Formats: sequence, C-alpha cells, structure tokens
Amino acid sequence: MSLKAAFMFIAPGANPDRDRTVVKGGEVELHVVGVSSYEEGVKVAKELSDKGISCIELCGGFGNEGVGMISRALRGKVRVGVVRFDLHPGLNYKSGDDLFL
Repeated sequence: MSLKAAFMFIAPGANPDRDRTVVKGGEVELHVVGVSSYEEGVKVAKELSDKGISCIELCGGFGNEGVGMISRALRGKVRVGVVRFDLHPGLNYKSGDDLFL
C-alpha cells in the first residue's frame, strides 16, 4: 500500500498553479504545493483531498487560525499535521495569523 501525502507551504506571492511538484520515493507520493493565503490553502486542501491525498502537513507559516480553517474545511476526511513555529523565520519572525488574516 502506498501513501499519498501533501506538504503545503504559505508565502507571499506563492502560486499553487505554478509552485507545486510531486516527489515519488518508495511507497510515498508527496505533493508539495505553495499558497499565498489561508483561503487559497483551504481551496488547495480540498482539491488535494479530492485527489486521494490522505494526510497534509502544513508548514510553520500557518498560524493557529490558518490550521483551524483548513482542518474545519476538510471535516476529518484528511489528517492534518503541522510544523510549528510560533514566530516563523521565513516570515520575518511573525505568525501567519499576523500576515494572512
């Protein structure tokens, strides 16, 4: 059995149509997608769910509110994990909640 998983990162200017790739290794197919807002993240998460992704790991740029938005949108259909940075070094040491809400 293989695992279809995703990693979603958030960054100003990221475009999910352009900033994505699929890495296949062993029993894992990993979809990597960049988004530029929480709303775009929700849309992409639903799209990934429809493609059979069973788990999504969100980058540390998603603050508590962003993680909650995506988790609620998926309604338990996909497991959601989180890399934690309260103050993300790639976002000038701010939370995504400060930048994307």
